[in-house]
Amino acid sequence: MADVSGLRIVQIKLPAKDIAAKAKAGQFIVLMVTEEGERIPLTIADIDSNKTTITIIFQEAGLTTRLLGKLEPNDSLYALAGPLGHPTEIHENEDVFIVGGGVGIAEIYPVARAFKAKGNRVTTILGARTKELLILEEELKKASDNFYVTTDDGSYGKKGFVTDILKDLLAGKKACNLVYAVGPIPMMRKVAETTKPFNVKTLVSLNALMVDATGMCGCCRVSVGGKTKFSCVDGPEFDAHEVNWDELVKRNKIYYDKEQHICKLSLK
Repeated sequence: MADVSGLRIVQIKLPAKDIAAKAKAGQFIVLMVTEEGERIPLTIADIDSNKTTITIIFQEAGLTTRLLGKLEPNDSLYALAGPLGHPTEIHENEDVFIVGGGVGIAEIYPVARAFKAKGNRVTTILGARTKELLILEEELKKASDNFYVTTDDGSYGKKGFVTDILKDLLAGKKACNLVYAVGPIPMMRKVAETTKPFNVKTLVSLNALMVDATGMCGCCRVSVGGKTKFSCVDGPEFDAHEVNWDELVKRNKIYYDKEQHICKLSLK
């Protein structure tokens, strides 16, 4: 879908009839590319009209996503499980702000469509580092009543961050019952800080590190409201104002150095 400075964003369709028949907005799958590989969670970005295939969109960041991006048509995965996690709770006739950053835009797409389908008024704010890394723009426009784009470098839309537009809208007293945000941790944290003074309910979808994705290993634990939660079985969505962001940042960096080292060795 996009490739800037090696930051390739890839879209893959997977035949998964049983998952497609049951999956709802906000849920995810866990896959293994090879028998010796790790399990990684990825949001179900779309389901075909016949409910026979699911679409995943990911950025080639670590070893597994890079191996996944190298697959050719008709190649197979070692394992695929889902749908997992709680689906997004969709209300009706509300004003909803959907905020997506980077590859997190793929995760807000099904949620925006679900809110729109229930008669909600959807305002979508997308953010990307540069125009070339912006994804699903036209698709999300169709699911939105109001639509905004920001880029870090000003190459498209408004120069700046999603929170700049979000703050302007809230300060302008634009009606808002819910803010739903997905993207890099710093972005989601900033969204939480932006909405808190306005007392607006804010949800974030946390794609924490996972191993088994069934709540057994405890790897994806996060602290929310002073309590330990597991992203895989309690989430992936949580109240953004209650997430312990400092702890989440530290936990997500635990294996960064090892991952980069293994990635370099394996892809030589």
